[in-house]
Amino acid sequence: MPYDYIDATERARKIKVVVLDVHGVLTSGMVLFNEEGVKFQAFHHDDGFGANALMMMGIEVALMTRKSKSVLARAEEIGIKRVYMAKDKWAKMQELIAEMQIGLDEVCYVGDEIIDLGAMRRVGFAVSPANGCPEVLEVSHFVTRRAGGEGMLRELGEFILRAQGKWQPLVDKVSNMGWG
Repeated sequence: MPYDYIDATERARKIKVVVLDVHGVLTSGMVLFNEEGVKFQAFHHDDGFGANALMMMGIEVALMTRKSKSVLARAEEIGIKRVYMAKDKWAKMQELIAEMQIGLDEVCYVGDEIIDLGAMRRVGFAVSPANGCPEVLEVSHFVTRRAGGEGMLRELGEFILRAQGKWQPLVDKVSNMGWG
């Protein structure tokens, strides 16, 4: 379902936190095992850029998933401090909103599967990667061109920062000083 660009931009202007499901959003959803039965997942470098760009410009980033050591390692690598391991994503999101003292219209939730619908239907800005399931695409205010695991957070971060007038200041800051 095509989204309304003007509506998506207006919603993105209010965002103070981006909450992401992980599997199927920051990963392709593919799970690999080696001969010893050790599980592997791949993350895209561009998502790290997107997370850092958002956080550098004052927008919180949080990951919400089930128990996963690889997610904890990836979050630590890119500096995401808010990682929530929860089966009930909506309950955990309510805790986050209360802690940050923000409204639902200031929350962006990114999901790709029907388990994400409860949160996506309540937030101000619901986002899906290009390969989200049909039910998720239907409720999304914005759909990235990139699929999950292919750097969709980089695209979303730029969209939100442009909507808030923070993209060019980020470009100026990074091009002059690096990530500092």
